Amino acid sequence: MSGERGLIARHAGTVLVGQLAVMAFGVTDTIIAGRYSENALAALSVGAAVFVSVYVSLMGVLQAMLPIWAELHGGGRGSEVGRSVRQSLYLAGIAIVIGMAVLLSPGAVLRLTQVPPEMRGEVEAYLVVLAFGLAPALLFRLFSTLNQSLGKPQLVTWLQLGSLLVKLPLSVWFTFGGAGLPAMGLVGCGWATLCVNWAMLACAVWLLRSSPFYRGYRLWQRIEPPDWRAIYQFARLGVPGGLAVLVEVTSFTLMALFIARLGTAAAAAHQIAANLLAVAYMVPLSLAIATSARVSFWLGARDAAKARHACRLGFELTVLCALLFATAMLTLRFQLANVYSDNPAVIALAATLLLVVAVYHLADALQTLCVFVLRCYRVTLAPLVIYCTMLWGVGLGGSYLLAYRGLGPWPAMQSPLAFWLMSAGALAVAAVLFGALLHWTMRKRSP
Repeated sequence: MSGERGLIARHAGTVLVGQLAVMAFGVTDTIIAGRYSENALAALSVGAAVFVSVYVSLMGVLQAMLPIWAELHGGGRGSEVGRSVRQSLYLAGIAIVIGMAVLLSPGAVLRLTQVPPEMRGEVEAYLVVLAFGLAPALLFRLFSTLNQSLGKPQLVTWLQLGSLLVKLPLSVWFTFGGAGLPAMGLVGCGWATLCVNWAMLACAVWLLRSSPFYRGYRLWQRIEPPDWRAIYQFARLGVPGGLAVLVEVTSFTLMALFIARLGTAAAAAHQIAANLLAVAYMVPLSLAIATSARVSFWLGARDAAKARHACRLGFELTVLCALLFATAMLTLRFQLANVYSDNPAVIALAATLLLVVAVYHLADALQTLCVFVLRCYRVTLAPLVIYCTMLWGVGLGGSYLLAYRGLGPWPAMQSPLAFWLMSAGALAVAAVLFGALLHWTMRKRSP
């Protein structure tokens, strides 16, 4: 029993190190943009919200391959993995085209959310650069998902760690200029990300070609014509999952766009809180990836009891880690805010937001694990309905009313705190509903 817990913990720990390295991209960009200018930090808040909404949603579609490939691995059908991976490239291609189209034309979204006109030019320039870094980012995510499903995330982690060593100096150089290169401001952070994304993909392709680990999976064969039945099965699992991620992420990132009209101090404080939450989220995300890989492995091996046990162990680890991070946010909120900004008004507001962010993180951790495990049991439509109702309807819609128009007996707060309060409450209810759905699903599937 302890062996399974240790396996999940080691897998999650390896994934976490890599995810934190990738998250450090955002952290360093936030710090660098904040030191460059308050306007650059505010523009990053909006630009990152748009990019993350697009990237993570499409990533959610591709992440749905994890239970499929893990089941093939658990069922001893490794030779079928290669063909499945090649067919997934068609789905990835569609995702890349859609994502680039959105990033290259963000004007409608910026106008709809009433982002100040003086901020739009810098945001649009930043997103154009990131649009051309989307393809390598999504293809590398496919490589990452393959390794996670096979229980071997170490190579991905090493690549992500190495990329951080390149990303940090490039971001500083491109943003502030030097050695004959003019200062590019926020756009410089985008160029650094683009360079690193393509370098990571090149390394991933080289590993797939040269590492003996992948030979048994027959990855490098001539790609077959589209198998629409297989692609439909991918889409049947991935599209609802991707839409659910879209709802979850946009309910979070659209806050930045709505908050932007409150001024640069409010946008900067929100960006600090959002960035810290995103870093903390990497822990439950890593545990959810590791747990779902083990659950799918045992389902592929036709052992439902071990699948349920792996799920329980994942929950134990997730709750423990979430409590630790929430406590740290509460006790170190002023010190954490000061890392990002030296503006007293921004620090004070960000520290206040972190009081609610701690609660948000607890609910976020639990619902993330539930959703990942539900995908292992092919349950995707019900989570999408819950997300739309709670996160878009109650969370985002309610927070907009509370912030700008008033809600019931409460007058308009005119503060980003309104968004965090309503969103945390909605996410907590969603976590309870997901937990009940998972409990019912596992009981129903019990032999």
